[in-house]
Amino acid sequence: MDACGVGCAALGEAGPVGNMTVVDSPRQEVLNQFDIKASSETTSAEASIEMSLPTPLPGFEDSLNEKRLPPKQESLSRLEQQDLPSEMSKVSKPRASKPGRKRGGRTRKGPKRPQQPNPPSAPLVPGLLDQSNPLSTPMPKKRGRKSKAELLLLKLSKGLDQPESPPPKRPPEDFETPPGERPRRRAAQVALLYLQELAEELSTALPAPVSCPESPKVSSPTKPKKSRQQGACQGGEEEDDTAQDEDFVLQVEAEDGEESEAPSESSSEPEPAVPRSIPRGPTSGKQKPHCRGVAPNGLPNHIMAPVWKCLHLTKDHREQKHSYWEFAEWIPLAWKWHLLSELEAAPYLPQEEKSPLFSVQREGLPEDGTLYRINRFSSITAHPERWDVSFFTGGPLWALDWCPVPEGAAASQYVALFSSPDMNETHPLSQLHSGPGLLQLWGLGTLQQESCPGNRAHFVYGIACDHGCIWDLKFCPSGAWELPGTPRKAPLLPRLGLLALACSDGKVLLFSLPHPEALLAQQPLDAVKPAIYKAQCVATLQVGSVQASDPSECGQCLSLAWMPTRPHHHLAAGYYNGMVVFWNLPTNSPLQRIRLSDGSLKLYPFQCFLAHDQAVRTLQWCKANSHFLVSAGSDRKIKFWDLRRPYEPINSIKRFLSTELAWLLPYNGVTVAQDNCYASFGLCGIHYIDAGYLGFKAYFTAPRKGTVWSLSGSDWLGTIAAGDISGELIAAILPDMALNPINVKRPVERRFPIYKADLMPYQDSPEGQDHSCASSGTPNPPKARTYAETVNHHYLLFQDTDLSSFHGLLHREPMLRMQEGEGHSKLYLDRLQLEAIHKVRFSPNLDSYGWLVSGGQSGLVRIHFVRGLTSPLGHRMQLESRAHFSAMFQPSSPTKGPDFPLTSHRLLPSP
Repeated sequence: MDACGVGCAALGEAGPVGNMTVVDSPRQEVLNQFDIKASSETTSAEASIEMSLPTPLPGFEDSLNEKRLPPKQESLSRLEQQDLPSEMSKVSKPRASKPGRKRGGRTRKGPKRPQQPNPPSAPLVPGLLDQSNPLSTPMPKKRGRKSKAELLLLKLSKGLDQPESPPPKRPPEDFETPPGERPRRRAAQVALLYLQELAEELSTALPAPVSCPESPKVSSPTKPKKSRQQGACQGGEEEDDTAQDEDFVLQVEAEDGEESEAPSESSSEPEPAVPRSIPRGPTSGKQKPHCRGVAPNGLPNHIMAPVWKCLHLTKDHREQKHSYWEFAEWIPLAWKWHLLSELEAAPYLPQEEKSPLFSVQREGLPEDGTLYRINRFSSITAHPERWDVSFFTGGPLWALDWCPVPEGAAASQYVALFSSPDMNETHPLSQLHSGPGLLQLWGLGTLQQESCPGNRAHFVYGIACDHGCIWDLKFCPSGAWELPGTPRKAPLLPRLGLLALACSDGKVLLFSLPHPEALLAQQPLDAVKPAIYKAQCVATLQVGSVQASDPSECGQCLSLAWMPTRPHHHLAAGYYNGMVVFWNLPTNSPLQRIRLSDGSLKLYPFQCFLAHDQAVRTLQWCKANSHFLVSAGSDRKIKFWDLRRPYEPINSIKRFLSTELAWLLPYNGVTVAQDNCYASFGLCGIHYIDAGYLGFKAYFTAPRKGTVWSLSGSDWLGTIAAGDISGELIAAILPDMALNPINVKRPVERRFPIYKADLMPYQDSPEGQDHSCASSGTPNPPKARTYAETVNHHYLLFQDTDLSSFHGLLHREPMLRMQEGEGHSKLYLDRLQLEAIHKVRFSPNLDSYGWLVSGGQSGLVRIHFVRGLTSPLGHRMQLESRAHFSAMFQPSSPTKGPDFPLTSHRLLPSP
């Protein structure tokens, strides 16, 4: 019951006695008790009552005035109040409250003091304080906090004979307190101060937001929803209070297209939306740009915005961190390249001379069902509409890399790769082994985004090696390429690039590759094709030191990483025993460099440390800062290192068995591919893991059913591509990882398939089949454990996606097939995985930044152009880079002097 109701009820139960009101109900004991207590704490009680009493209701003060006692009764009340101190002597005095202690709280319990009964004083008015009257009986002190009803009764009993007190002071308008409720404005201001402090902290921790066209702010304020309790209690005051709180209510605009159910197609321009409570400028925190609409390729603008940002960042970074010329002392020499005869080259060639049968089905084009079988080192002409290319290397592909070309060179593109000589060969990792192998260099022609490649992919030349399997190979990122027509004095040859090989005998070989035109011009006209050379490397990199050099201590070399920023002097390698080793390539220290009799160098490391408990499967350098490196090992750990303090990783994450990772330029984290042997159910696939600086949780980029063997990232596109054991090659566009990816919704819209390879059975034998059509088979072939058994009764079916446009991507057949296979596809681990994809690589060059090469167990290498991710912005960058490169490196024509008529000299006869 409300305090006002209690006071009215107490007055209503009183009965008249003569000319004064005497309380006969049991509540008179409460009234008498609080009248006795009031004299010792009059000042404090009145102060607390004034602060705690709400605003008097309308008409309540009038009712009190009407019930005010007549003058005679007022005089009697004064006499009664004068007699109250004598009555209080009979009651124990309460203890004085200590300063700082909460008033009205529970009193401290303790032993009661003995009280001496004092004789009551004679009442001035007969019958008022008589012993027979219950009011005259002294009551013991009641412990505990006073209720609102008791405080109101005390106030009424003390204030009936006093003049009307002014109403209690109301809080200012900024802190309006409705009756029976807490101050609303105070809570709003506290929340506003909290939001402002949070905005200041974010502005100091995050960089400035990406520049996007701003959308106009909405001027009309949004009113908060009114709850039922507020609507019932406040009435019309809610609208006024909302108007006063406009600076607290955040004017949050509509969510971006990524968080909306259907992106708007009315606008194709990015429109950021920023809360109005946070000011713009360099001090504001980084806000997520709102990019609405659909791009011309069919993808929403909020998905393509990171791609456009990556183009600018990569272009600026390469202008600052890349160079045009490095390692000037390592120029190819013609006499170090010995052309092998057909008999000498035979042990190094792959054993398979013909590829397995395969067919290609392209989305949107009629199916002809034609089966192809190509010879070793041969290729198929690029498709006129889809531009895809296929060629056969002769064995399973395990190492692959693009040759870097300077921006604007507009030169032919090359890929270097290694194929195992035998289709059924296995390579143990626990021990060193050596043997013959062939390093292949393939020319792809000038790959552009405007036209289909005019030339076939062709085998340029091969390098015969006796160092066993090559597990990894890496080109020098920049400064190793020069123009094919660069004039060189014999025996020097123009250089194509510097290539490092990680071999199974524990060594790292460094080759200086010449341009094919200059090298092939040195061979005789009747030379054997293909051209296989026995070349001498410019340097051999080993572990240990000059006094103690034993490659068997570290085991096989499994991974390589070249310093990504100029001058590219450091090369890192990961070994089977968990060691990470670093070499300084141009060193002159006699402890690290030895000149051999044949003119080549032997280099020893300047730094090494134990990074993992088991084999180091992959290494990646941070492209933005060469002090940082990430490694992944067979101990299921991913470690981030600061090379200035290599004794302890800056971050160590134990999740799953990683196969390969990619560290894209714009982001502070790595994208990791994993083996499914240790993965939890439903979590196998591709993950983005933050390095630890931003503290974001792992972002699940794409689920995969089987092991993801290879992963590659494109700095130009902000996109990763992955190939797995089931024969599916997919690409995924990463969101802006500078923001927390936990808010990214519908990641399925960010990934798409490139092609899917299936092993299909056919009925007829290869000899009796006309190869014009393939029989309809199911992708559940019988168990075949060898290559010969598999190719005799099966063929490979490649189902390509139309990558020229992504309109209606979610409802297209390749997309539906990919989503179905992500959770319900079957793995056939008891047979040869002929369709498996082992290596995937995006082109790092600006002239061919949309091209992708992949290959696997079958020995077939395929090249695709992701045309839908290219943009006019990238084309404009290509034109600008070509103009800049031509002005710097193309030889200019000799300057001609002024033309004068020829002068004829004739001797005149003497006179």
